[in-house]
Amino acid sequence: MDLKQLKALVTVVEVGSVTRAAELLHLVQPAVTRQIRTLEQEFGVPLFERTRHGMRPTEAGASLAERARRVLTELDRARAELAPAPGVVTGIVTVGLLESTAGLLAEPLVSAVLHDHPGIELRLLTAYSGHLQQWLDDGDLDLSLLYNLTNAPSLNVTPLVREQLWVAAPTADALRADSPVPLAEVAARPFVMPTAGHALRALITGAAREAGVELEVSVQTNSMPVQKDLVRGGRGWTILPAVGIADDVTLSAAPLTGPEVWRSIVLGAPRAGRSTPAVEAVARELVHQVRTSVHNGRWPSARLAERAPWRAGMRNGLPRRRQDPGRSRGEGVEGDRDEQQWNG
Repeated sequence: MDLKQLKALVTVVEVGSVTRAAELLHLVQPAVTRQIRTLEQEFGVPLFERTRHGMRPTEAGASLAERARRVLTELDRARAELAPAPGVVTGIVTVGLLESTAGLLAEPLVSAVLHDHPGIELRLLTAYSGHLQQWLDDGDLDLSLLYNLTNAPSLNVTPLVREQLWVAAPTADALRADSPVPLAEVAARPFVMPTAGHALRALITGAAREAGVELEVSVQTNSMPVQKDLVRGGRGWTILPAVGIADDVTLSAAPLTGPEVWRSIVLGAPRAGRSTPAVEAVARELVHQVRTSVHNGRWPSARLAERAPWRAGMRNGLPRRRQDPGRSRGEGVEGDRDEQQWNG
């Protein structure tokens, strides 16, 4: 087995075609076919089903491709980290962002990392908390925002923010940020519910139980954009994190009350393995962006966690981020205090 064979396997799985894979790898088609057949002979199992519609990986092929992808990613990381210029932080860092926070944090995070550490290749993935935690456990993420997680044997967890859930409704219903809506009023209307297994659904059903009301579920979905689209289309009201809806002018929104419901957002990273300078630099920047968003009022109904940012597994003595006069640093002294906490 060699790297060319692993690259061929992963590429064919991703594009579903030997011909297309050969084009992407700048090889002739028989060479890619030969690499796949060599792997099949070595493992003694078929890795693909050849169909009229292309190459479909078998269960063994999909399993091997998943592991091969991680091997190739780790080699890419090693290449980026082994020979940096003196004083330059380099490497590949894959970050998970909660779908509801991506619009607030993705662009500022990328801009700051590119400005302060141009040698870092940043990769962003968005999903719900359960998927992100699984990807952390599988080694596909270096860092991730998660919510309502206080402890995990495989992860270092640092509380960052608590935020209130809001009610989202069509604009015609004229909900207002300064007029909280009781859950009993929400229950009187059709409701767009997150699907079973979603952590947000657990918060909502727990609140309904506490309030002694039953929600009239009109439809269920595992997608926040779909939830919002269904509300816009008049399919019902829904409940979402404030950060995902407060500035959406295509909806009306208000804090939920009777009872209030809060979720906590944490930063998670694997306990096992060495934390690289690149990961540490991005983690520090992500914490800074979260705190700055709250200080500047861009994260509605949010409160910073009292605990200092997570240090477990982090190296000490990393260079601080360069000061950028053209970029907001939060609220004066508070921004400096954040960095002092992170740098210990």
